[in-house]
Amino acid sequence: MKGRHESTKQHGSAGRRLLLWLLLTPLLVLVVLKTDFLPQAAHSREAGFTRFKDEMVHKVSSLGLDSARWQQQSLDTEKPESAKGYNQQNEILATNVAKDASLINSDVGAPKISTFTCNFSHRHSDNCRMEGDLRIHGRSASVYVVSSSTFNPKNSTIPIKPYTRKWEPETMARIREVNIRTSPPAPYSVVIPPRCTVRHDVPAVIFSTGGCGKNFFHAMSDLIVPLYTTAHEYNGHVQLLITDYEPEWVAKFRPILDALSMYPVIDFDSDTAVRCFPAAHVGLESHRILGIDPALSRNGYTMMGFRDFLRSVFSLHRQWRTPISRSSGQKPRLVFVLRHHSRAVTNEADAIAALADVGFEVVAAGPEDVSDMAKIAAVVNSCDVMVGVHGAGLTNMVFLPHNGTIVQIIPWGNLKYPCRYDFGDPVPDMGLHYEEYEVTAEETTLKDKYPRDHPVFADPISIERSGKLWEVFLEGQNVTLDIDRFRGAMQHVYQSVTTE
Repeated sequence: MKGRHESTKQHGSAGRRLLLWLLLTPLLVLVVLKTDFLPQAAHSREAGFTRFKDEMVHKVSSLGLDSARWQQQSLDTEKPESAKGYNQQNEILATNVAKDASLINSDVGAPKISTFTCNFSHRHSDNCRMEGDLRIHGRSASVYVVSSSTFNPKNSTIPIKPYTRKWEPETMARIREVNIRTSPPAPYSVVIPPRCTVRHDVPAVIFSTGGCGKNFFHAMSDLIVPLYTTAHEYNGHVQLLITDYEPEWVAKFRPILDALSMYPVIDFDSDTAVRCFPAAHVGLESHRILGIDPALSRNGYTMMGFRDFLRSVFSLHRQWRTPISRSSGQKPRLVFVLRHHSRAVTNEADAIAALADVGFEVVAAGPEDVSDMAKIAAVVNSCDVMVGVHGAGLTNMVFLPHNGTIVQIIPWGNLKYPCRYDFGDPVPDMGLHYEEYEVTAEETTLKDKYPRDHPVFADPISIERSGKLWEVFLEGQNVTLDIDRFRGAMQHVYQSVTTE
């Protein structure tokens, strides 16, 4: 009996142990899957792994492990009231977000190896391109490139200011810095990236509107042309995120933004979501002032193509200007862009009359007309020639039909080179013709402020060296045209746009 009892006891004990193993086995499997223990253990057996791991921990400390963990906690505990508006925005962006609800707040899936390249060599702008597991948190200005194939612990955090005038310290000082944080592939990564709260199935483009203000020239040259070069290839399937968000700028250029992206733009600085993208651009590709270099463009874009794009955006009908026969009785149409503060034409009525005498049908466009982009685009596109004193208003030449002519009136002050740089040099690539009328000392109102032996007349370059070029020559003068001289110059233009 005793033996039978001990045997029964042993069998019972064995049964309990078996039951315990049956219960523990699934738990152990779950622990392995969740913690990646086996790969870690396997690698830890490799010679030197412990030393390598310690070195990696020190080298990537700039990524801020504690900061990343704190950030994740702050994201997970976001106040409902502060996130409410962005939940609504996420609903608006539903067409741009994966519809499978299981993807929200989830990082489940096979690990992705991310690619990451930057170009810091260009004078105009820095920009980075990346693909793979990308997590973007706007409020902290952070872009996480998870499992980067080109991870380098020496530059694991890369700051970039996504604006296109990096040679101007004053401008760039106003631009918010975006930090791109890369991590090595598993199991070497010690960075905990924030979890995705929204997943997008299109690329992202991040750029700043903080540098141009209300200046139309800078808006077009610094942002719209580079944005076209960067984002047009996606045919609308791209998400735009704007740092240094300017609501007035966005409202003014909404027709162009809507043509480049089918999704509402996101105010990057206020965005509390962690948005995951398959690809992203931080910064815009900018080649030259108000221009595109087809050799540098990944898609061979040109300024003529850009102007065709604008014509489509604003439903402009004239693609090409054709010469008008003088014997037909028709008149070539000319738009005179007028200024009412600095660099204004003081005798604009006489100048308009002279243009009419030459044979043009003249349309005067003042600041109130130029401020309405759709309106001025239609007016300019209906014209063969544009005339105006150097200034942002001349940027509207982008709406001229191909083969049109731009005439720049250059103020006094040795300004021929900078004026031609802004508005003369870009013209050939646009498929336009360029003429200029350089103001003499007799045609500037500066003659009423300074004697003729003053450096303003005797040595204009010294004014530039003193840092007063803008104050004296651009903001400090108006123009009183020599009507006979101006008429002669415009007669030449008339002949060039007409035939017998």
